[in-house]
Amino acid sequence: MDGGDLELGALLASAEAAPPGESVDVVARDLQKRFGAEQVSFLFVDLIGHRLVRLTAAAEDDTEERSEPIEFRGSVHGMVLQNQRQHVETDAQGSQRIITPVSNRGDCIGVLEVTLQHADDTVLRQVREAAHALAYIIVTDRRFTDLYHLRRRTTRASLASEIQHQLLPTASSCEAAQFALAAGLVPADDIGGDTYDYTLDRDTLHLSITDAMGHDTDSALLATLLLGALRGARRSGCDAVRQAEQAHQALLKHKRGLATGQLLCVNLASGVCRLVNAGHPWPMLLRDGVVKEVELAVNLPFGVPGPVPFREQRLDLQAGDRLILLTDGMQDRGAAAVDLAAVVHDTRELHPREAVRTLTATVSDACQGNLSDDATVMVLDWHGDRAPAGEAAAVS
Repeated sequence: MDGGDLELGALLASAEAAPPGESVDVVARDLQKRFGAEQVSFLFVDLIGHRLVRLTAAAEDDTEERSEPIEFRGSVHGMVLQNQRQHVETDAQGSQRIITPVSNRGDCIGVLEVTLQHADDTVLRQVREAAHALAYIIVTDRRFTDLYHLRRRTTRASLASEIQHQLLPTASSCEAAQFALAAGLVPADDIGGDTYDYTLDRDTLHLSITDAMGHDTDSALLATLLLGALRGARRSGCDAVRQAEQAHQALLKHKRGLATGQLLCVNLASGVCRLVNAGHPWPMLLRDGVVKEVELAVNLPFGVPGPVPFREQRLDLQAGDRLILLTDGMQDRGAAAVDLAAVVHDTRELHPREAVRTLTATVSDACQGNLSDDATVMVLDWHGDRAPAGEAAAVS
């Protein structure tokens, strides 16, 4: 085991021995001990995804200027998160400010900011390693403390928004060898019941996007019932059709209302996607530079009595494809002025995280920040298709 491994092991051991809300303090002390770091702080993305909030080490003076949220757009911190590269700059006193991404499996948690008198390539590498360790520490520690949830809030949360937020995956982005995935939700002024979800098995990527009827706590409670039924079915090994059937029966049984949604099961080896469309807007597919809607057959929404069974459909993903799932809040009223296909095309070179950020920001701007319905989008980049080159997408 080399020295770097020993230092990393000691850092993780110190983090585990400390209270769960003191992760930044542990990393700060480690960097101060090894490199004489003058200032250490962690900045993480707020719940809306527009600003970064600073969490300094407890021993540091948290001045009013330093504690002010930083706008994501146009800031050096936002640039580091966007390109996932370490940034180094020298201030007027000759000290070096190092800003390093803190990420875990493609989920951009935030950035680590460190001020040193001097940093060579070895020191920069070790700061990157400390930032990587911090990502794992935070992912673990936030199970035991509300500190990170509390500090991420830059606006007051209603009961409905609290429920809605807790329904979403803890990470809005995920990467694996076969794919990169990101999702975003911009809530309406009166919560509209949108959710998205994903999980990764050994051989399958499961995705869902749903829109529960109504607003405020009624829609949040309906979304809770819907997502609970979907997750319960999925965790029992059910395919997309059986997941849909169980969610549908749950809504009928409890008479809470109706919801639209799409459920997808993507085979990681082949790229074959088997899906159910329950009254939901069609997805969009970017392939070879061309954006098209995927024209799916439409089943009735969940919770609507009817004799027509849920139908499994098939979409064969090819390497290089980008699949976009969305709710009707991305298209309704003020959002209808946005040419989504053009935005999808224009952001084709961006990581799904940044494509999602651009899509939701564009819709929010078109509605002047006052959405009448939740706007949710999920972007999947497929890397791992092993089907023969040139095979056309099939929907059956």
